[in-house]
This record gives sequence, structure tokens and C-alpha cells, in this order.
Amino acid sequence: MATDIEKYVDALSLKNKLARAAWMAFSCVLFRPFAGPLFRYYRSLVLRLWGAKVGKRCAIAAGAKIWAPWNLVIGDYVAVANGAELYDVALITLGDHVTISQDSYLCTASHDISKKLKPLTFNPIHIEAYAWVCARATILPGVTIGEGSVAGCASVVAKDVEPWTVVGGNPAKFIKKRELKA
Repeated sequence: MATDIEKYVDALSLKNKLARAAWMAFSCVLFRPFAGPLFRYYRSLVLRLWGAKVGKRCAIAAGAKIWAPWNLVIGDYVAVANGAELYDVALITLGDHVTISQDSYLCTASHDISKKLKPLTFNPIHIEAYAWVCARATILPGVTIGEGSVAGCASVVAKDVEPWTVVGGNPAKFIKKRELKA
């Protein structure tokens, strides 16, 4: 999926900073306190009101940290656990049936260390359908996790992951093909 990077050039603009401040204040009062499965539809509605595209029957935990809901596209039947952090300076796309486990970190931004002032850089993250980002895994800017793939616990994924594979470690390396059993 092609992304218009110009949409995110204003990531550090005053308007964007004010929007993020408003979201953080709002989420502390009217998102995070509403934990539990009874409020999952409410949390999806709140994210939609703040510009996220959220599919049907998603379970976004109240303890998930979302930096900018307007840079978030979530498919159907997606689960994002407590403690997961979606640092979406650029677009984060989660396909259908994706699982983002507790304390995982999806980071779309970094800094250009080849320049003295280390300006902000950012690239979108795509997690394709049926993929699983396990607990405490880190997904770095510009990475695509292929359909059905698994990023193992505490792995650091710096490169694209082929569909239906399992990766793990730091940096994440191929472990095996993922095969589903009946």
C-alpha cells in the first residue's frame, strides 16, 4: 500500500502538537479508565472520533498507548493488548485478525544520525492479516510484517518479515516457516 509521506510532514507542527496534547488529556480521562471487555466498543468509537479507522469487533485495551489516533488504520478482529505502544508519527496499518501483545512497541519514527541536529525521520509500519507481534517485541520504522507471520517475544524487527514465517531475537532473524495445523 502506497503512503503519501507528505501527509506526515507536519508531525512537529504546532497544530499537531496541540492535537496530541488534547488527545493525551482526553485519553487519560475518557479512554484509559474504561477498561475491560464491556467497553471495547466504546474505545473503538473513541478512536474513530479522533480520526482512526477501526474495523469491526476490535479489542483495543484501555492500557494501550496510542500516540496519534489519526495515523492509525485497524482492520477487523484486531487485538491490541495492555501496555502495547503505537508510536504512530507515520501511519501504522494493522490488517484483519492481527494481534499486538502486551508491552510490544511499534515505532514509526527515529532520527537521522548522519546530520548534526538529528532531524526526525519517519516511515509507516504495516502489519498484515493474521500476523502476531508477541510480547515486548519492537517493530522499527518502515517495516512490513507479512501475512500470518510471528515476531517472537522481545524480538527487534528492523527488516521486513516474509509471509507465514516466525522471526525472533535482536536483531530478529528467521526461525522457521509458520504452518497451521487443523
